[in-house]
Amino acid sequence: MKPATFAAVAALTLIATTTPAYAQPPKGIPMMPPIALTDPGTEGVRVNEAGVFGNYFPAASNQGGRHGAVLLLGGSEGGLGLGATRMARALAAHGFNVLQISYFGGPEQPAALVNVPLETFSKGLAWLRARPDVIPDRIALVGGSKGGEAVLLIASREVGIRAVVSGMPSSVSWPGISYTAGMQPGWSVGGVGVPFVPYAFGTDYRNIYGAYEGGLKTLPQHRDAIIPVERITGAVMLVCGKDDSLWPSCPMAEQVASRLKDKGFAHPVQLLEYANAGHAVFGPPVDPANPNFASLGNLGGTPDGNNTARKDDWPRTLAFLDEALK
Repeated sequence: MKPATFAAVAALTLIATTTPAYAQPPKGIPMMPPIALTDPGTEGVRVNEAGVFGNYFPAASNQGGRHGAVLLLGGSEGGLGLGATRMARALAAHGFNVLQISYFGGPEQPAALVNVPLETFSKGLAWLRARPDVIPDRIALVGGSKGGEAVLLIASREVGIRAVVSGMPSSVSWPGISYTAGMQPGWSVGGVGVPFVPYAFGTDYRNIYGAYEGGLKTLPQHRDAIIPVERITGAVMLVCGKDDSLWPSCPMAEQVASRLKDKGFAHPVQLLEYANAGHAVFGPPVDPANPNFASLGNLGGTPDGNNTARKDDWPRTLAFLDEALK
């Protein structure tokens, strides 16, 4: 497996219109793509109220009435990236109300993914539950990459979540991502940072995968950073690519599944692992004619391998959410 370099992390905004160049950040700090605030277009509306900033996509249904809802988190682009917006539209087309929430880089939010308040997501859940078109006790969390880390962390602290889908997940909390802040918590609760596993950088600090892989080796010294997934109140799905070159998502997904089993978790758990797929393993399939199709392989696996995985995991994701929410 070829480790990801800083330049390759541009693909976190998969299937975007362009792939920009990046300056190399200071030593010891992982790269993150530019913050994205994608417009919702005609299918959705921009939300900026009650401490919630994001895009809302109502369920595309001719039957009207109320529907289950999904709080959707993007990755290190801030939550409103084009890839996550594409996923939000697909979920809404299937019949779910979707709030694609921004958690940094938006109005009155942290400028970087550092000390992001988990209260941001609590406000998003409250906003969804108060909507007349949402069934308030049928809400799921869906996220990928840093959003996949966050949804497990949020669900372990929020009561009443019916389902969690974590793509390219993490079993622990990691430091925030910033050019200037150094290693600080990625998340906070009540203004206090959530404990994290430090990055472990070697002589080649451009090897992002190694920073995460080495960090996991120190887990016995940072057990307070393990996400207490056994506290989740609903079903859990984990999706990963075995050739992920950004971080060890399949080993971490296996850690999550193992912890749930060891703790006697009472809800359904699905672990989907795919060969020839990497950090682009999760989401709606992409048309091979898309000019950015090749970027599916930028963070591990091949474009075809990642897309083949998507053709399998996306219908499974929809069925999983149907079972929990409809």
